[in-house]
Amino acid sequence: MTRNEFDLIRDYFARQPVSRRDVALGIGDDCAITQVPEGCQLAITTDTMVEGTHFLATASASDVAHKALASNLSDLAAMGAMPAWCSLALTLPEPDEAWVAGFCQGFSALAEYFQVQLIGGDTTRGPKSITMTLHGHVPHGKALTRDGAKPGDWLYVTGTLGDSQAGLNYVLGKPVTDEARAATLINRHYRAQPRVAAGQALRGIASAAIDISDGLVADIQHILKASGVGASIDVTQLPLSEALLADVDSYETAQKLALTSGEEYELCFTVPEMYRGTLETTLKHTGVTAACIGQINGSQSLQLMADGNPLDWTLSGWDHFKELDSDRS
Repeated sequence: MTRNEFDLIRDYFARQPVSRRDVALGIGDDCAITQVPEGCQLAITTDTMVEGTHFLATASASDVAHKALASNLSDLAAMGAMPAWCSLALTLPEPDEAWVAGFCQGFSALAEYFQVQLIGGDTTRGPKSITMTLHGHVPHGKALTRDGAKPGDWLYVTGTLGDSQAGLNYVLGKPVTDEARAATLINRHYRAQPRVAAGQALRGIASAAIDISDGLVADIQHILKASGVGASIDVTQLPLSEALLADVDSYETAQKLALTSGEEYELCFTVPEMYRGTLETTLKHTGVTAACIGQINGSQSLQLMADGNPLDWTLSGWDHFKELDSDRS
């Protein structure tokens, strides 16, 4: 017998591994009731993923769930917030129990790791889409924002860049010549690890921060605009993985991917000179690497450089409506 939406909610979404003490009332009522820790402010983010725009119909439900939750977690990481609670709105063409089971498996694994409790949401019929609202908290006045960068601050990114786009290329049909390398890059596209611990470690150190979801050259513009500053990036300092370098035809191609690849869910942040030493010590405890790729200046524009020479590259950021062609799904 086909299950209806209420069966799915009861059997899957109400059954989860995380039960937080700060949730007074969770799934099952008209609203959830939670308690924000004393001395903290509430941080809230919402993201939507639509089939054919953010993921293909062939993507596993578990991968889709991980990607959806990771996107929200990355937003909280960029604010230096601690994840806490999640609400989920799920739209499906029909009650697909196998898909929902896989989705819950992927969601629960990542939610348990970051101790995120699902506290409510909605299910409805329609084109497949997932909307998550994630709540977190941050000590009062300590949230990382985009508007604090100053001329002279150093520009950093965590992890490596470009892998997500390289993985998506395989998802969209690029011929596989090395199965292990392709699997690594595809995993980086669907299974990015949000830098939550690093974001919390940056509180009091970083002057501005943002997560890289639309590509570095696009996302850094938000910091520059909000802070009223400019920046120079030395493309020779961009952190590139061995898998990416082996996958492309030239070092320049890898650099351009690193500048434009979306859905990386790494952090881009600025650090005053006086905190550079503190940064290196602090990040060691998180297990996350960070590379200094440039510096903030007063020009109010972004300049790409290589070994001290300006580049005339014309690059744009990630565009979901162009990157995923729904006809391929």
